Amino acid sequence: MRLKQLETNVESGMPAGRPRVWILASPHAGDNTQLRALAAALGWPSEEKHLVYRSSEAALRFLSLPTLAGVNLAASIAIAPPWPDLVLCSGRGAESVAFWIRARNPGTRIVFVGTPWAPLARFDLVVTTPQYRLPAAPNVLHNLLPLHDVTPERLAAEAKHWEPRLAHLPRPLTAVLVGGDSGPYHFTPQAASRLGHAVTELARAEGGSLLVTTSARTGAAAAQALQEAIGVPSYVHRWARDGGDNPFHAFLGLAQRIVVTADSISMMSEAIASRKPVLLFDIEDGPYAMRGEKGQAGKSGDLPPISWRGRSASATLFRLLINHAPPRFSRDLRIVQRDLVTGGYAQWLGEASSFTPPPPVPDELGRTVARIRQLFGL
Repeated sequence: MRLKQLETNVESGMPAGRPRVWILASPHAGDNTQLRALAAALGWPSEEKHLVYRSSEAALRFLSLPTLAGVNLAASIAIAPPWPDLVLCSGRGAESVAFWIRARNPGTRIVFVGTPWAPLARFDLVVTTPQYRLPAAPNVLHNLLPLHDVTPERLAAEAKHWEPRLAHLPRPLTAVLVGGDSGPYHFTPQAASRLGHAVTELARAEGGSLLVTTSARTGAAAAQALQEAIGVPSYVHRWARDGGDNPFHAFLGLAQRIVVTADSISMMSEAIASRKPVLLFDIEDGPYAMRGEKGQAGKSGDLPPISWRGRSASATLFRLLINHAPPRFSRDLRIVQRDLVTGGYAQWLGEASSFTPPPPVPDELGRTVARIRQLFGL
């Protein structure tokens, strides 16, 4: 079957021995960062398919059927031959599309990043991280952190590009990467103000400055409260869709340390990849805190139940799902947070006794690429 596929690809103009890749783009930026990084590392001809989903998709995902019924075909990029040898996808809406493609080209391999709704056996490979709590299986690759596009070369180039605009800021520089609401946790304006005061104190103690960037999940009120609470020299980038030149990677390259809100697994991964000291900010406090299990010993799987009560009905529902539902219905960010702290990759802001660079993270992108190549006998 593999030989037949590669011969077909040659007829369509693709060099022999190089599988054709489709990326089924996700609605979530963090998912797409992983998919694009993986496709780039594979080095095979790739095409990104941007799909617009109907509201009915949420119901269809429970059935895990090979169908395009959940896709607004008129508003999406065409899904048509020549068919891919490999589908890279993330986000549960993409599952049915991937299965539909394979129904038309049975040799298509499907690699899913994250946690799927469908049974794991229906995928050639699932690339996952601890918060999803997937079981060990031959076709499941467990990584510590999400894949990313942070490389020393990219950080150096972006830092060089942005440095003239930031040369007036007193050193040292502290980057502040800001997320937002995430399942059981809310990033309120009060939390944003608390973050602003905390990083101000951190920078002021050394006579330094802040490089702050919000993200797609940062609410406008929280972003404003954060900016108003900052009391030291700073450069604040307010994220906007199609907002032009984004300094995110430049901030990672220029900063001496990085503060990241602990709601964003992707930004934590990117911060740690910079090899700078990383401090996690708990966007919740009191009975809602992310690190409510502080002091509990044991492996990540031994975390105690999360406090059931959230700041809203939706947050409470997420907490109940973490405690009582099958893992595919939720994710537990506390697992990754604790693994990072106990592994020496990060410290909680306010608890750090020293600012030390994290140890090297294993080459998870490299081993993921190796596993995919094995699917094709390469």
